[in-house]
Amino acid sequence: MLNRFLNRLEEWLISSFMAAATLVAFTAVVLRYTTGGGISWAQELTIYLFIWMAKFGAAYGVRTGIHIGVDFVVNAARPSIKRLLVIAAMLLGVTFTAVIAFFGARWVIFIYGTGQVSPDLEWPMWIIYLAIPLGSGLMCYRFIQALALFLKTGQLHSHGAADAVHEEQEALP
Repeated sequence: MLNRFLNRLEEWLISSFMAAATLVAFTAVVLRYTTGGGISWAQELTIYLFIWMAKFGAAYGVRTGIHIGVDFVVNAARPSIKRLLVIAAMLLGVTFTAVIAFFGARWVIFIYGTGQVSPDLEWPMWIIYLAIPLGSGLMCYRFIQALALFLKTGQLHSHGAADAVHEEQEALP
């Protein structure tokens, strides 16, 4: 149930951030060329929306196996070595994203204490930076899920199998 909720939330956030960024950028361009004016904060908001989309999109990439990987060495290795390389890579992914989430949270707390606001929107910067610990934390969770799947079945998520894995996860109680 938690996984189903996270899957839906992740997909909704990614599509919402992408749609909002596209709409803001399109509106700003149309206004600039039709009225000669524009929306002064459009570029800043579009950048923030794309940052949030990218952080949650990276977690989605881990969940569905669509991240770019350099697997030449892994594919050339013997099966026993291949298993160790995959486990090591997953553990590095867990470690890296956990460290980024931890230090991202510390950064958010620090920025909150400074009271900084964004230049055009005048939003609290800690809200903008919250994308770092939230997105990295979700990505860490997705690496843990992928590692657990690999240890249990010996299989990795792959782009072709993403829909089947998604359907299987939803079928679980």
